Amino acid sequence: MSVKKGVYPRWAWALTGSGHFFTESIALIKALDAVDLFVSKAAEEVLRMYKQELPADTRIFHETTASSAPVGRFYEGLYHTLVVSPASSNTVAKAVFGISDTLVTNCFAQAGKCRVHAIVFACDTAPEMITMAPKGPVPVYPRRIDLENTAKLKEFDDTTVVESIRELEDAIAARQLHLAEKAAPVDG
Repeated sequence: MSVKKGVYPRWAWALTGSGHFFTESIALIKALDAVDLFVSKAAEEVLRMYKQELPADTRIFHETTASSAPVGRFYEGLYHTLVVSPASSNTVAKAVFGISDTLVTNCFAQAGKCRVHAIVFACDTAPEMITMAPKGPVPVYPRRIDLENTAKLKEFDDTTVVESIRELEDAIAARQLHLAEKAAPVDG
């Protein structure tokens, strides 16, 4: 992978404290060029639990300020896409109700205000699921409110909500194609 720290606009990727497909999300981050990573306090804990290291050639913004100062970068036109993956039920609920009190929910709010396309991999998408915990797979049963919030998030403008790692890969590929077509010179 080539290091493209000075390439703009870039991918913004926000990690929450969900362990659902966490390692797969890290692998996808490592496969992209020109990524700025926004890591919530909860995600810091999950990184340690799942023994994951962040890509060395990626800009990383940690949740260190109450005002989430790094999200001001969205106003500078530095991002073409925000990916929130994995998105915990807490993050999805806050996004649906317009609460932006964490680094990740502030990223989502500012992306919406700046018309930056968002791809959200919501964790709670089915009444029964198997998720990978640090010690192995476990069954989970998302609450009705979690499923309702995921459905509501799908109604947001310029937001793609995906329900599987495959859908996330497809959404990223579709976004890459869209950006490439947009950047291609027009024959006149």
